[in-house]
Amino acid sequence: EGRNMNQIRKYRKKRNLKQSELALIVGVDRTAVTRWESGEVNPRTDRLLKIADALRCSVDDLLSKRK
Repeated sequence: EGRNMNQIRKYRKKRNLKQSELALIVGVDRTAVTRWESGEVNPRTDRLLKIADALRCSVDDLLSKRK
């Protein structure tokens, strides 16, 4: 079971990006973003760096348990 990655959703919404837009930037399909946000799976480490860059936050921010 994946770690809860709802921080991806939080920062994505803060940046006003759709799941499909984030997926395009990171180089995955939209269902991957959905699965990350639901906690079904975790993004690979190399993808975490791209996600953090796209969302203008740190990898630590994404991995944080804070709401």
